[in-house]
Amino acid sequence: MEKITIIEGPPPLFEQVNDGWAMGLNESPHVLVPALTRLRTFNGNALVERCHRAWNSKEPIHLHYRNDMGLEQTAPILAARNVETPEGHVLLLWVYLDKEHVEYEFDDGDDDAESDNDNL
Repeated sequence: MEKITIIEGPPPLFEQVNDGWAMGLNESPHVLVPALTRLRTFNGNALVERCHRAWNSKEPIHLHYRNDMGLEQTAPILAARNVETPEGHVLLLWVYLDKEHVEYEFDDGDDDAESDNDNL
């Protein structure tokens, strides 16, 4: 199995994806939810190319990382894109996460409203 491994740094943060194209790609019998993670890297173009080679060969490719508890986990990668920023390359990976192990955090925006009111 081909994989992209996070060697150092904190566990990746995953954002909920509600795009129809991402949800429509799930052909698995398991209940999986699409998510997006952004990773800083030195070789984003090469990592995207590895994904394309795996997909062209009809092989899966997975993100391999450690979770908050330090346990190793993998997530199938369904799409990849490299973005060049002034700080370096950022690899955008759309992955599937097991619905049984996903916790969502919601930002209701109240923190911004409170800080705005403090400045009045």
